[in-house]
Amino acid sequence: MATIIFAGGGTAGHIEPALAVAKSWKESHPADKILFLGTKSGLENTLVPAQGFTLLLIPKVAISRKPSTSWLKIPIDLIKSIRASYAIVKSADLLIGFGGYVSAPAYLSARLAGIPTLVHEANATPGWANRLGARMTPFVAVANPVDGREFADALITGLPLRSDVAHAFIESSGDWKAARKSAKAQLGFEADAPLIFIMGGSQGSVAINSIVAQSLDALLAKKIAIFHSVGRLNVLPQSVPGYQPVAYVDEMALAYLASDVIIARSGAVTCSEFAALGRFALFIPLPVGNGEQLHNARYLVECDRAEVINQSQFNAEYLVAAIDNLIKRSHAAPIAGDPKDLNAAEKIVSLGQFALGAA
Repeated sequence: MATIIFAGGGTAGHIEPALAVAKSWKESHPADKILFLGTKSGLENTLVPAQGFTLLLIPKVAISRKPSTSWLKIPIDLIKSIRASYAIVKSADLLIGFGGYVSAPAYLSARLAGIPTLVHEANATPGWANRLGARMTPFVAVANPVDGREFADALITGLPLRSDVAHAFIESSGDWKAARKSAKAQLGFEADAPLIFIMGGSQGSVAINSIVAQSLDALLAKKIAIFHSVGRLNVLPQSVPGYQPVAYVDEMALAYLASDVIIARSGAVTCSEFAALGRFALFIPLPVGNGEQLHNARYLVECDRAEVINQSQFNAEYLVAAIDNLIKRSHAAPIAGDPKDLNAAEKIVSLGQFALGAA
């Protein structure tokens, strides 16, 4: 029996792929023990226990995007986090990291303890934690080709899909038209009305929400139905005929299937799930970070299944004027989803098993 530790916390973009691989690992190696590393402030505190896995917390190393006096605390916080990680990782057989704040101290701890490590990078532009981890191990996987010396020999696996998205793809493959029509009905929308699904990430987006509010009357006047995920931390607007706001979407696969156009951030997980089940997307990359969200959507733009617009250009006037053409392009897009990420979790498990055997 092996002990496998998964490191990837903070946002759903790090946690969901880790959970997908953990489930696949447990299915193929049920005797193995699986543990997750996280911090007390991340979404992993909700998502990981909900899937039946044990979550162990370590101190967070917070690094502001802009220079500040908080940077003076980084060395002390990092040492504390490495010590806490080492106490957990030293007895493991393999560490699998997916990036984020929790991964860097986990990678360093595994290196100190001599524990084999596997790194998976979901984004087209890797973050600093995975760049660090990829320098410490020969076992590196990427969702898509990534520029950079550390990822030159990485295994291209795709991005692991959540089980509900993967199952929805398999179930829809027999008749995509019927599946999309059924999904729209299950969400409570008319089959013949175009449906726009709008979301701003796992926490929602105040910027996107405000533009939806400004353009709502004009969109409804066009007989367009709207399914709007505002985020748990934002005020839930009042629903009206044709407009259904929710704090969070539990049936995400249904929302992807049902929608004619999806308006969202272009996080790696969103792009992957959309590719599997969606038809056409308008992506608004998050205007902070290292630019990875712009690059994440590149493949879908090249396939004519998406358009990208900067947040500074996304306003109510643009949305109302562009929506008809976006719907038209959706109807011209393939009705079937893309299976490219369907077996990503299994590929990463196989690489992990190879890493265990090589240790």
